[in-house]
Amino acid sequence: MRPERPIRKTASPDLALPGLREVYRAYVRAAAELEGMPGPLQAELWTSAQLAALEKAAPHEAGHRLAVGDLIAELHRASGSAARTFLLAIAAVGPEWSRRAAGKAAAALPGVGVPAWTDALGEVAPGPAWLLQEGPLDGDRLVCEFRYAATPEGDPAGPHHALAVRLTPDVGALGEIIVVGDVPALMADVRKAVRAELCIMQPIDRQTAARRLRAALAAPHPLPEDCHPSLPFARHRVSML
Repeated sequence: MRPERPIRKTASPDLALPGLREVYRAYVRAAAELEGMPGPLQAELWTSAQLAALEKAAPHEAGHRLAVGDLIAELHRASGSAARTFLLAIAAVGPEWSRRAAGKAAAALPGVGVPAWTDALGEVAPGPAWLLQEGPLDGDRLVCEFRYAATPEGDPAGPHHALAVRLTPDVGALGEIIVVGDVPALMADVRKAVRAELCIMQPIDRQTAARRLRAALAAPHPLPEDCHPSLPFARHRVSML
């Protein structure tokens, strides 16, 4: 982890939620961790967890929007490389209504260096999607594969990965969200389970997977606690389906 960098002590205009100023500044300091990430997937998951914490703490949708807007403004005022990296990550995988503002704030900081992997943030293409059924009491699990766009040299810009979401058997709500970094190992394990007749695996078209996942993400049911950090990431990946 890199050492925390001081926040510039410049005068700042009033925030929409000034009582959260120190919270936003804590996020700015934490952005030093983001610069040390090895690649875009880890950076997106880190960003997802930060944004999810802000969303969870918001009392309502309007408060959430105001808080994200304030965070973007504070990151822009901080103006360092870590802050610009965070802005680029929000522009890639943050809530859809926040991406343009975050992108503009990052673009307004020319000459501020960022990690090479920032160009790959959010630039993924969907691959195959699979439906896993382990029994009537376990619910369905949807596994959607993704690959990052290749570099001009033809090398992948980030790892092949998958979003694995378990839906509850009763109402199809979110039961579990897992981001899988080793897809070949996952699929090998699943095929072993299929041969042992522990589950059924079949391909599912991406549009159907997206429709079921969007419904689960939008459902008002209380979410399991460990689903929250991955929510922004999952929403982005579902939008790419």
